[in-house]
Amino acid sequence: MAVPAKGPAEAESPCSTSSGPQGSADPVHPVDEKLHVSRLVPAALQHIAAMYAGVVTPPLIIGQAVHLDTAGRTRLIAASLLIAGLATLLQTLGVKGFVGNRLPFVNAASSAGIAPMLAIAETNASGDQLPAIYGAVMVAGVFCLAIGPFFGRLLRFFPPLVTGVVITLIGVTLMPVPVGWAQGGDATSADYGDMRFLALAGFTLVVILLIQRFGKGFVKQVALLFGLLIGTLAAIPFGMADFSALGSAPVAALPTPFAFGAPQFQPAAIVSLCLVMLVLMTESSAGMLAIGEICDRETSGRTITRGLRTDGIATFLGPVFGGFPTSAFAQNVGVVSLTKVRSRYVVAVAGGALLILGVFPMLGAVVSLVPMPVLGGAGIVLFGSIAVSGIRTLSEAGLDDSSNIILVAVSLGAGIIPLAAPTFYADFPAWAQTVLGSGISAGALVAVTLNLFFHHLGTRSSAGAAAALKST
Repeated sequence: MAVPAKGPAEAESPCSTSSGPQGSADPVHPVDEKLHVSRLVPAALQHIAAMYAGVVTPPLIIGQAVHLDTAGRTRLIAASLLIAGLATLLQTLGVKGFVGNRLPFVNAASSAGIAPMLAIAETNASGDQLPAIYGAVMVAGVFCLAIGPFFGRLLRFFPPLVTGVVITLIGVTLMPVPVGWAQGGDATSADYGDMRFLALAGFTLVVILLIQRFGKGFVKQVALLFGLLIGTLAAIPFGMADFSALGSAPVAALPTPFAFGAPQFQPAAIVSLCLVMLVLMTESSAGMLAIGEICDRETSGRTITRGLRTDGIATFLGPVFGGFPTSAFAQNVGVVSLTKVRSRYVVAVAGGALLILGVFPMLGAVVSLVPMPVLGGAGIVLFGSIAVSGIRTLSEAGLDDSSNIILVAVSLGAGIIPLAAPTFYADFPAWAQTVLGSGISAGALVAVTLNLFFHHLGTRSSAGAAAALKST
């Protein structure tokens, strides 16, 4: 796999070289520059702020769906932070020639896997939900490791038409989750949907919007976190925030291997998450090309292979401690572009901080105790932003062509069926319910099939991997 980049690493740009740390005349590429702590720490904090809400979202949603208690959700959050820290360190520092793209690149649990994992949970009994999810995640990690070196040849089957549909469906199919949170989180409760819950969710949403409108710089970037904090504080006087469970959370502890049971390997669940893994690999590869161009550093096929190998290792090992599918965090690519701070050591420090947070369950407990309506107000922004990212990708995918319009329309329709009619596949076999019951899996499957039908079967396509990635 050979992916051309935007010029050699030595190419000069306004910030492409700098002096060495001891004032040496030898140029140091901005990616390899070791910044002074006065610049290093604030830049790392920006990356943590940009990704933190996304890192804790999958464990919060999955933990709630499988009815874990506060202690269980705390363990999931701690595991997610730990794996994110390890994956980011491995990606930024790496082992030369084997693993890690050695770019300012953040890896963490992706929201793309949430809907398929929820579908797996719904088709399993209470004690088998997390083991079935973790078995499928581990196989998806092995799948990533196996096809990573050859992935460039598959990229033409995942153009912006396909990835745009999938990213849009991620946001759309997950929207019922924050809506449920806004109503109180527990649909069996007598006060589910009470106006005080809706008022708190609305207040949190308004706070986030006001910070986005009037905030400046760093404050604006962390609007989501400030919204969670202010919303939680507002809930206290009304007795809607319960922090009593903090006393039972250990201050520091390493996640216990297979704390939720030994993994189970169910074919339908595995197929579902392997489909999602293909999309995550496409997104991760596109992110690596984007960050390479932002940093003016060559991003070769080998670089992408090493980066995907990191994804595969983190995805495979994550379930051992309670983690989920791992991929690139696009918001952190945006942070690099915005701040112009391109040192990979900044992101490595952010990864180290996440690793430390992961071994202090007390910090995870604080997040897990944020009132559900507050999470609901913030979640509308978070998942809505994901859908917007997909729409932005689709807007660049040639929708003036009638075949492309049909492809997107049918794929989105197939993906929305489980959302619009949850019992639509009730009479299908269990394996089909798992694959098609997730809007993301169903939409991805239809999009890939229609892309083959319209643009590959009976045609001579010359679209290369680089074109597909850069379009994405």
